[in-house]
Amino acid sequence: MKQSPYRSSSTSLTGKQGRKNFLIVLTMSVLFTGMLVAAFSTGAVGSPAPSAVPAPASSMTQAHPSDTAVGRGFAHIVKAVRPAVVNITASKVMGTGLSDAPDLPGLPDWFKFGPRDKHSYGTPPFSNPWQEPRGKGMGSGVIVSPKGYVVTNHHVVDGAKTVTVALLDKREFTGSIVGSDPQTDLAVIKIQGDNLPFIAWGNSSQLEVGDYVLAIGSPFGLRSTVTQGIVSAKGRGVGITQYEDFIQTDAAINPGNSGGALVNMHGELVGINTAILSRTGGYQGIGLAIPASIGQHVYASLVSTGKVTRGFLGVGIQAVTPELAKSFHLDRPDGAIVTEVRDASPADQAGLRRGDTIIGYQDQPIAGPRELQRAVTTTPVGTKATITVMRDGTEQVLRTTIVEHPVGQRVAASQQPDSESRLAGLTVEDLTPRTAKQLGIGGHVAGVVVTDIRAGSQAEQAGLVQGDVIREINHTPVESSQDFRQAVNALPKEQTILLFINRQGTSLFLTVKV
Repeated sequence: MKQSPYRSSSTSLTGKQGRKNFLIVLTMSVLFTGMLVAAFSTGAVGSPAPSAVPAPASSMTQAHPSDTAVGRGFAHIVKAVRPAVVNITASKVMGTGLSDAPDLPGLPDWFKFGPRDKHSYGTPPFSNPWQEPRGKGMGSGVIVSPKGYVVTNHHVVDGAKTVTVALLDKREFTGSIVGSDPQTDLAVIKIQGDNLPFIAWGNSSQLEVGDYVLAIGSPFGLRSTVTQGIVSAKGRGVGITQYEDFIQTDAAINPGNSGGALVNMHGELVGINTAILSRTGGYQGIGLAIPASIGQHVYASLVSTGKVTRGFLGVGIQAVTPELAKSFHLDRPDGAIVTEVRDASPADQAGLRRGDTIIGYQDQPIAGPRELQRAVTTTPVGTKATITVMRDGTEQVLRTTIVEHPVGQRVAASQQPDSESRLAGLTVEDLTPRTAKQLGIGGHVAGVVVTDIRAGSQAEQAGLVQGDVIREINHTPVESSQDFRQAVNALPKEQTILLFINRQGTSLFLTVKV
């Protein structure tokens, strides 16, 4: 069974267990969360300030495994950072009484809310069909500045009318949303207070697989919960945000942990907990955190301008497979293959071409599309950048100036198709302007469109799908069905060829074994 990523805010409690267990867990967590909300609502705003503020990261010593196994454990780290991890309650408008009720992501089919009309319900739960139904989402956040800036997840505060921030010392504040970035699932909240604890940003790039980390947050409304684990992997991408470079950890993360802290053994903030990979909707050993390398950039941009400013190169790219490495005369499957160059973009001005493989950026090696994407987007606008490419087996260095990322355009498309097939089982026809418009392909794109793929054929197994537009075969342009037939008939057997295709506006290379 395929696992699915779930947001770890309490509004995302989902599962595929039996109905009885699911409803018990859901009911108990909701009831307990309500009790905690009631308890905190009696606390006075402006209670006495905490007696201790976390020590600067530089003053904390590295914990040795032998130290953590006996005696103090992680207590000295927890005491320093726990006061700066907050509970966030977001009051949200869930839609009008006549709209469809929101589905919780990942709920089994039998638990989905169906469409609602004015005859579907009598009084509860929506007695007044014109009244806006309201709900509460609960998550976590991290104070990262003594000025009261709190980092959390976008999905925790998305659609919030009011945001309440509760500290460990029982102080509560009404927060204002400074800015939010759905492309990384990060947001910044501002609270007004004195003697606020905070956690310093750490260097997530220095983390290694196997390092100890602590996750702190409010799972199921249980505030200031601390769990311990290790870094299980780095550079994970699961397709829930546009810009992903997740830290994977086995520290227990559950619904409600969203926006909480992932700290290293120096007490530094190295990640923002954001999602779990689970078949049940609860902890199964795989938690995902946004690394500080992304979080710090987004935070600084939101605080200074209220929006996220990203660098832009203007290329479409994809990962290098072993088969593609052979086709492009590369020694190893590293780098990012350029599939598209935007007109008048920095990439165009630098002289980048389709088929170039970017292996370095700003004198740093590029292992794949994700590394290039992160490096470009965090480059300050106006920076003079150097790009190292492999072109026809020869290394070249190109130079350009990075500009601001236009709204609505992606830096990279790193789809990874399968690599082996024959062209048997494939039916194509000429690409017309009308068909191109239907497929979302703009500009002048010549080629043949795949109209049918025989089930179980090698073409299907290769990853070709209906609607793909084949533009080149072995770098030879294909502009009509006749061109396609001639090129296919001329192909030698038992040889790997290279297809260049367009899929819904995104350019890709495919290697095909004939």
